[in-house]
Amino acid sequence: MDIVHDGQTLRLSGDFDVRSTMEVRSAIYEHLEGVERDLTVDLTDVQTLDVTAARVLAYATIEASRSGGHLRLRGCGPAVRRMLQISRLARFVEVERAAVA
Repeated sequence: MDIVHDGQTLRLSGDFDVRSTMEVRSAIYEHLEGVERDLTVDLTDVQTLDVTAARVLAYATIEASRSGGHLRLRGCGPAVRRMLQISRLARFVEVERAAVA
């Protein structure tokens, strides 16, 4: 899992699964504990997402909201959307709509 922090955006690439959840969780919470409490997690280059990773995103969204911040997901491909739906965690996360071409 590669993580690039670019201002208010955290860009992830690779497989987001149980092996990378601690690293991603730390990067998200480090950002949310700073001055800027809004964060976009860009999943455009994430090929797979497992249920543990989906839970990390859902809990981070809830925690951001509790502390007055906002977390949204960008670039969710079909596999990521499917896992969010199957795990029933889609109701806890905000997914940006793709721009109309």
